[in-house]
Amino acid sequence: MDLSRPRQSLWREFFLVASLLACGICQASGQIFITQILGIKGYSTILAVDNVPEDVQEYSWYRGANDSAGNMIISYKLPSTQQPGPMYTGRERVNREGDLVIRPTALNDTGNYTVWVVASNETHRATGWLEVVELGSNPILSVNATSLVENMDSVAANCHTNATNIIWYVNYGPISGSNRMRISPDGKTLVILRIRRSERTLQCAIESFPDIFQRSEVISLTVSYGPDYVLLRSNPYAFNGIMKAEIGSQVEMECVAYSLPALKYHWIHNGSLLNISDATMNLSSLAWEQMGSYRCIVENPVTQLTFYGDIRIQAPRILPVVHREFSILEPTVVLLIVWIVAAGIYLCGVLIHALINHYTNRTNWAT
Repeated sequence: MDLSRPRQSLWREFFLVASLLACGICQASGQIFITQILGIKGYSTILAVDNVPEDVQEYSWYRGANDSAGNMIISYKLPSTQQPGPMYTGRERVNREGDLVIRPTALNDTGNYTVWVVASNETHRATGWLEVVELGSNPILSVNATSLVENMDSVAANCHTNATNIIWYVNYGPISGSNRMRISPDGKTLVILRIRRSERTLQCAIESFPDIFQRSEVISLTVSYGPDYVLLRSNPYAFNGIMKAEIGSQVEMECVAYSLPALKYHWIHNGSLLNISDATMNLSSLAWEQMGSYRCIVENPVTQLTFYGDIRIQAPRILPVVHREFSILEPTVVLLIVWIVAAGIYLCGVLIHALINHYTNRTNWAT
């Protein structure tokens, strides 16, 4: 049965109006009444009895409008005693409120149901009709591609159903239209532009009844991405791309990058391609010919993105220690003494000359 057809909508509206009318009449008259009048095959149905008195001692449910002993489904005596009757199928029980719970509901559960409510001083009776309907087929989801490249490819999904109230799910969460996620006016097509690595699953659903959703199968997407960068780690640590290592020491280098699918690795030493395809390189005993520059290249064959990192291995520089003795030859000492004495005599002469000039000037000024 296709729930999206107008006939089903009319059924739902009819039962809703009838239920509201019945509730209003019974509340006005003080009578008990059954509110559930529509059930769905395969789901739980609750036939709720309302407007009951406070001092209820027992609830008895019957199949049909006749409340004879042969039609009894189950009785419930407070606080917790339940007694099955001839019409009990193993799918029925009565909850603490006295409601009849049918789980799961079958199509042949359609029909009249009667409840007897025994209070301390009086007995109440109500009959209601339960209509059980069957959900239509689940929507079918299709996509134009499941293997995509991040920020390059787009995906178009179609929800095949006759319903109009379609809900779209990405990563199991409901979405609404946006600049990048576009939903067609009829709601049946979803287009995601520039797919991202985080968008891994698609699903559509229809709300056949309130809070009852029929979902399509989940379609998984494979989104290839990366690498976004490459990091070249080393032991010993490399500062500004230069590693200091001694001859005979152990050297480790690791090329770190993330992508989908797995990366391809290439190593180059002093311009020559090495026969190494792993992410790590281990030099157990560093030789002189292994010194120099290394380059790790990472390549994603699907996204066609390539990154590389460089490192240079150098031997530590050892500064030589120079020992020198300080000595002055004897002729040099004599020459140095003569120079100092001559400089002293010259300075004394300059000082005496300055004093004589100063004295002469004062005498002339006085006369």
